[in-house]
Amino acid sequence: MPAKSKSKTRTGFYSGSFDPVTLGHTDVIRRAAALLDRLVIGIGVNPGKAPMFTEAERVAMLKHEAGPIVAVTGTSIEIVTFSGLAVDAARAHGASVIVRGLRDGTDFDYEMQMAGMNGEMAPEIQTIYVSASPAVRHIAANLVRAIAAMGGDATPFVSPAVADALRAKTMIKKPV
Repeated sequence: MPAKSKSKTRTGFYSGSFDPVTLGHTDVIRRAAALLDRLVIGIGVNPGKAPMFTEAERVAMLKHEAGPIVAVTGTSIEIVTFSGLAVDAARAHGASVIVRGLRDGTDFDYEMQMAGMNGEMAPEIQTIYVSASPAVRHIAANLVRAIAAMGGDATPFVSPAVADALRAKTMIKKPV
């Protein structure tokens, strides 16, 4: 009689600042969720940086954006914050893979270096790359923040809920 196979949960870790969550991020989340049983989204917190959105706001935005993806894929998605190395956070959350989104060749060159370094520190964790869909390849959160901060229309790059959050955040910063 053949040995019973153990079902192993495929857990991935997708990290970023998510300041704000863009359509590019949700594209990668959707694609990764289709491949994994469990996806942990790690919001990197760097005390030396001043993000537009607080940790709590970014967690709330990601939970809102991930909800429909969970409903469609059935993949468990958890939102966490971490400081330090993403590879250490991935290990702490039981991930066997680190998920990285690729927009272009520049991303690929950087991500290959990062994967090599992570592979040295945690050889048990593989890196998988998810190509961004052509419709969202050009989106970068830093550019979305800049557009919103200068009064531009960021709605083509984020969901309606995130666009509302951007408007509310930038209205506070505008001079009276």
